[in-house]
Amino acid sequence: MKKGCKYGTHRVIEPKGVLPQAAQIIDNNMEIYDNEILIDVKALNIDSASFTQLKQANNNNDTQIGRAIIDIVSRKGKMQNPVTGSGGMLIGTVEKIGEKQSSRTDLKVGDQIATMVSLSLTPLRIDKITKIHMDIDRVEIEGKAILFESGIYAKLPEDMDERLALAALDVAGAPAQTAKLVNPGDIVLIIGANGKSGMLCCYEAMKRVGPDGKVIGLVRTEKTKNQLISLGLCHDFIIEDAKNSMNVYNCLTAITKGRECDLAINCVNIPDTEMSTILPVRDGGLAYFFSMATSFTKAALGAEGIGKDVTMIMGNGYTKGHAETTLSILRENEALRNLYEKKYVR
Repeated sequence: MKKGCKYGTHRVIEPKGVLPQAAQIIDNNMEIYDNEILIDVKALNIDSASFTQLKQANNNNDTQIGRAIIDIVSRKGKMQNPVTGSGGMLIGTVEKIGEKQSSRTDLKVGDQIATMVSLSLTPLRIDKITKIHMDIDRVEIEGKAILFESGIYAKLPEDMDERLALAALDVAGAPAQTAKLVNPGDIVLIIGANGKSGMLCCYEAMKRVGPDGKVIGLVRTEKTKNQLISLGLCHDFIIEDAKNSMNVYNCLTAITKGRECDLAINCVNIPDTEMSTILPVRDGGLAYFFSMATSFTKAALGAEGIGKDVTMIMGNGYTKGHAETTLSILRENEALRNLYEKKYVR
């Protein structure tokens, strides 16, 4: 077997010298190197911001979206939306393990796994798209993928449906980071509280703010507010367009009687919500952007423009223990698990 770089640079075609995520084109030949794992792919979970853009650009037509995805992968060797720059993740079966990698992993051929690294850096070959689930961003395929030596993964749990696990693991970084960032007594604003990542973040935040804290969820409609109330996932709510930053700020400070929040978590999949995340945060507080629709430029210059000394965290989808933290939420909260099963197991 050929020897490969731990970080996959041996797969980079253009431009040379960069890592696979930043590359425009990578090699998706499925002959593996000594430190790689070959995966027989079952389904892709396309990043929410990416899938939203694909739907808008292709008139919500699943056939056109499928063609667009195949075109991207055939040109780039990976599923990286050229507009959003984001990818997603996949589930599949381990088909082959490189000689070097076999001594470094607990995997064996036949194991069912979810890759916990982005499709924007994963060598991928799509032979056929068999089904597109338009409302949950999932694309079922026949194809292969490569996991690098540095690539993280999670074995699919035996106590839940693989489709349920895929939905949760797709956003595992958000609730796990929330668990690290929330302190007792905090006021926490979660933008997009009713989304796939938002509800998991709400659950973790509610566990950690304690009796003196408050979790405030921003949603678009009364219906979604009532759903979150029934699940006990927030203390209070803002019903507002996440792009309307002054309204968001005024609603939050009305709820808190003038106090700004300690932490704002952005889980929405649309652009131009940076200032609704930053503006309500107190000086010295945190703004966590899990959304791949976030513009670093808008966030950085926007915070500077309003004189906010806010620590901004860009949504690294990985933190230690994120898979287990996220799956534990579904094990702990039967009502939330039932909702996820109803929504994503199909």
